[in-house]
Amino acid sequence: MKTIIQNGKIINQKFELEDGVVVVKDGKIEFVGKEYPGQADCVVDAKGMYVSPGFIDIHVHGGGGYDFMDADAKEYADIAKYHAQFGTTTLYPTTVASTFEETKTVLEAFRTAKTAKGGAKMRGIHLEGPYVSKNMSGALDPRYIRNPKPEEYNAFLEMAEGGIARWTIAPEHEGAMELGDRLVKEGVLPSIGHSEAEMSVVTEAMRHGYRLVTHLYSCTSTVVRKQGYRFAGIIEAAFYYDDLDVEIIADGRHLPADLLKLIYKIKGYEHVALITDAMRAAGGTQGEFLLGSRKGGTLAVVEDGVAKLPDRTAFAGSIATTDRLVRTMVNEAEVPLEKAVYMASYKPAQIMKIDSECGSLEAGKAADLLIFDSNINVKYTMVDGEVVYNAMNA
Repeated sequence: MKTIIQNGKIINQKFELEDGVVVVKDGKIEFVGKEYPGQADCVVDAKGMYVSPGFIDIHVHGGGGYDFMDADAKEYADIAKYHAQFGTTTLYPTTVASTFEETKTVLEAFRTAKTAKGGAKMRGIHLEGPYVSKNMSGALDPRYIRNPKPEEYNAFLEMAEGGIARWTIAPEHEGAMELGDRLVKEGVLPSIGHSEAEMSVVTEAMRHGYRLVTHLYSCTSTVVRKQGYRFAGIIEAAFYYDDLDVEIIADGRHLPADLLKLIYKIKGYEHVALITDAMRAAGGTQGEFLLGSRKGGTLAVVEDGVAKLPDRTAFAGSIATTDRLVRTMVNEAEVPLEKAVYMASYKPAQIMKIDSECGSLEAGKAADLLIFDSNINVKYTMVDGEVVYNAMNA
């Protein structure tokens, strides 16, 4: 089956094409340009709205009332469907620090759920912890935080059967460098996060494969003084090293506009990925919810457009969806739309090394694409050539 999407403003990596055409055939993009001479089985009128690559969320805990820690394969599929209506076409289910057994059930559920259709694709698990800093735990339960041990992380890697795509670790932990080497050999991305590491430790970690900072400014160290001397931290290292990518929770709450602008000015759109860090209350407005599993999760209060710990001392994940990230970067950080879309699509694909398959509108890549209006309200979502959300006539 061949579908032509026409009469749209095409956003593709770094440029915008007025009145463009995208042709989809057998789940792949066949053509992107101004005029297409062929015929199609289906014609979609974009009505002058934007046509862009699908958004890729590399750090998301849940949505639609569900959390990946609940380890229910059907609910995984429901989360993927929920986020697809807001523009997510690929996501990476993310855990929280927990017991060995609970993490094991998550990995088992993912093996069953990863082939689910009708929503965003689930490419691999992101383990956030348990090898992080207790002093930088944020909303992660400190009871489950521990040092990396080969017998445990090797067991996780074996039972996951290639399902682990990324692991957030505090590199100052004893054994964290060896773990980085092990993950690189397995094709897993080691990421620096929930960490007190000084810049010197980050420098060493980069030699062991760490090349991403998990939610910059959230549970990441900065300059400290010890006996009068100042020591740079993760934030300074992220700004100093051009080849150290960062992800940011661009929900307009975790980071104010001034910090979003600063990150964009220093790192540029080429080194920043937008993430939701969304928990089960994603898209909601208020109430009490659990971050993590129903049986062992942390209570969070949703108010003011964000999830918080009950004592209001820290945020507990976000309730953002990917459309909100792009909207925030455009409206609050004053980033050009095509560059905000790049940070939500191509850059995360590049970080996870799937950019040869998706992340931009190019012939031969997966037909993962969106149609959205001038306020980034998503009207149409396609995943592998299948329409999974359609509100064009709403």
